Amino acid sequence: MKKTFSLLLVICLLLCMAAGCSDADKATHGSTPADEAQHEVSERNTELIVFAAASLTETMTEIAETYKKTAPDVSIMFNFDSSGTLKSQIENGTDCDLFISAAPRQMNQLDSSKDGEANPDGLDFVLQGTRIDLLENKVVLAVPEGNPSSVESFDNLAKRLGMGEILLAMGNSDVPVGQYTQKILAFYGLDEQVLAAAGNITYGSNVKEVTSQVIENAADCGIIYSTDAFSAGLSIADTATEEMCGRVIYPAAVLNTAKNVEAAKAFLQFLSEAEAKKTFESVGFSMLSSK
Repeated sequence: MKKTFSLLLVICLLLCMAAGCSDADKATHGSTPADEAQHEVSERNTELIVFAAASLTETMTEIAETYKKTAPDVSIMFNFDSSGTLKSQIENGTDCDLFISAAPRQMNQLDSSKDGEANPDGLDFVLQGTRIDLLENKVVLAVPEGNPSSVESFDNLAKRLGMGEILLAMGNSDVPVGQYTQKILAFYGLDEQVLAAAGNITYGSNVKEVTSQVIENAADCGIIYSTDAFSAGLSIADTATEEMCGRVIYPAAVLNTAKNVEAAKAFLQFLSEAEAKKTFESVGFSMLSSK
């Protein structure tokens, strides 16, 4: 009996020691193999936050699907809005890794390398060495299906706006498409405030809102980008010249506040390459930085 009891005691001690080793191993490594595998999967997946001008909505969404083949462990979260709104959100601390603006102005206001005129608040959000001019677009005069008001050109628009005959949809003054429109109105010597007060102008907070007003025939015509007219299936009555409103350049840059700098750089590189170029050019963008 004593031998049996002693043997049982030894076995119990050995089992306790084994259990202690197991607990110690867990304490040392902090998780089970299953936990570690899940942690590794989580570590491999990167959530990339991209702020992009509203006019890029359809195109960037398509490119992101293509990018999954190149970087299956990167999930891209988009925030599409007017460049002015996106710039304000970045300034106020909203998480963003990569910013693509529909005009240099909003990017300049975040770029510490620019002078006080371009960046009056001295903001510093652009990661130096990453900024590129990615795309060029065109500003166009779009009309609803059938062009019921027979708006034929910018010349025709200017004449009839001055006579109070038609309603124009345009972007607000804080968004690039609205700023390009203001230049066109100034080119023709038209006073925006007078036209708005007379009820001849209706506004949208971004290019998608302006496009919707034209689609819905809520305005006789609208000044938008050629790519938005293409995506919406709208007819283009005329295209603005560089003399009328300047070039429509889309700069892109990784932010120095980015949580995923390398992933943002890799995606920006992809946007400059042949596969993305095909998608951009298929809707009317011109590539400025391509490889």
